[in-house]
Amino acid sequence: MFNVPWSGFEAQLALRGEASVPRVAYLDGAMELMRPSHDHERIKSSIGCLIVTYALERGIDLQPYGGWTLRNEPKAAGLEPDECYVFGTEREPKRPDLAIEVVWTHGGIDKLEIYRRLGVPEVWFWRDEAIAVFVLRNGERYEEAQRSECLPGLDLVQLTSFLGCIPVTQAIRAYQAALRG
Repeated sequence: MFNVPWSGFEAQLALRGEASVPRVAYLDGAMELMRPSHDHERIKSSIGCLIVTYALERGIDLQPYGGWTLRNEPKAAGLEPDECYVFGTEREPKRPDLAIEVVWTHGGIDKLEIYRRLGVPEVWFWRDEAIAVFVLRNGERYEEAQRSECLPGLDLVQLTSFLGCIPVTQAIRAYQAALRG
């Protein structure tokens, strides 16, 4: 949808209430509604479980926030990541440190631009069985990076190799064993 005023974005969020779908993204009057598939939800949850497993194994404090609705009216940008995290022990964060997007199809909205306007330091896109990492530089632009800056020791190729394991409990146990070496 195009030419949607900010109040239309807010109204859509209010109509949806606490339900998890549809997911909504907004940028400069363009609004996108998404209904994630079964496989999309499995992948995003599995990535989340493996991130938490990594954090536990490495003694990293984090808090998952799932699809936290992020929005900034003056910057005309808002969305709901598939998963997001805050690192450390902050009780009332203003934004996540890391957002994750699972991409099956590409909509018309530039999600990296939304994340830039919202000031999210790092965004991962899972597509085609791989994770691409984008790091915000000086609040101005994202650069693709080889490694995560939020989780610098994390081997993304190794992590993604466990995403095909079903059930996820098998993936977690196998990933734990690999991390323990």
